[in-house]
Amino acid sequence: MKIIVCVKQVPDAKDVKLDPKTNTLSREGVESIMNPFDQHALEEAVRIKEAQGGEVTVITMGPPQAEAVLRDAVACGADNAVLISDRAFAGSDTWATSYTLGRAVKKLGEFDLVLCGKQAIDGDTAQVGPGLATRLGIPFVTCVQKIRETDGNTVIVERMMDDGYDVVKASLPLLLTVVKDINEPRVPSLKGKMKAKKANITMLSAADLEAEATCIGLPGSPTQVVNVFPPEPRGNKEIFTGSVDEQVDKLVAKLTPYL
Repeated sequence: MKIIVCVKQVPDAKDVKLDPKTNTLSREGVESIMNPFDQHALEEAVRIKEAQGGEVTVITMGPPQAEAVLRDAVACGADNAVLISDRAFAGSDTWATSYTLGRAVKKLGEFDLVLCGKQAIDGDTAQVGPGLATRLGIPFVTCVQKIRETDGNTVIVERMMDDGYDVVKASLPLLLTVVKDINEPRVPSLKGKMKAKKANITMLSAADLEAEATCIGLPGSPTQVVNVFPPEPRGNKEIFTGSVDEQVDKLVAKLTPYL
C-alpha cells in the first residue's frame, strides 16, 4: 500500500507569543516541532506498512528549516520525504495550502491512502485535510479514532463524534484525518535516527509543481488576517487559602451578596 502523510512544522504551543507590532506569531527563539496530530497520522501510516507492507512518503510545505520534521518522520519509519518549499508559497492560507499539497501529491504519482492530522495547533482550522481531498477528487473521513480494517481496496474506520463514534466504510484511494486517540506515537530508535540523518530529502518548488501563480501564497489566499490580538484580562481574581472548610466558608461569604 502506498501511503502519503502530510505533516507540518509548528511552533511549540507552550512558547507561542504574539508580536504586538505585526500581529503575527513570533517565532524567534521559539522551538519548532512536528504538529502533534500529524505525529499520530505518521504513526498510523507506519503501523499499516508494518502490518501489510508498502511504502510511506511524508510531505511538508514550509521553509527550508522544515526539513527537520521530515527527518524526524524518517526516524520514526517513513521511507521517503518531500519538502515543498518556495518563497512564492509564503502567506498561504488553507485554500492555497491545500492547492499546493494537491499539486505535490499528484506529482508523486499513484497512492492508496493519504493521512493527515485533524488540525494544526498553530491555526486550528481543520480545513487542509478536507481541502486536499477535494483537490485530489477523492473521498475523506475526518476525526478518525481507529482504523478497524483495511484490505487494500476498502477501509473501515471509527469516526469520533460528540456522542460516541460512527463506523464508516470507504473505498481507496481515500484521505483520513486522525485524532490523538488513534495511537501512541513511537520514540525513534538509534537506527532510525541514523537513517534519518542520511536520508535524501526531495525538494519541490512552485516551478516543479507547475503551480499557478494566482493560486499560491498571498495571491492565492482569499483569507486575509486583518488583526490578531490576545484577549484583554477580565475581572479580578482572588485565591483563597487555608483548609478546605475555611476556603469554602470564604467562597460562600464572597458569593452570598450576589444570591
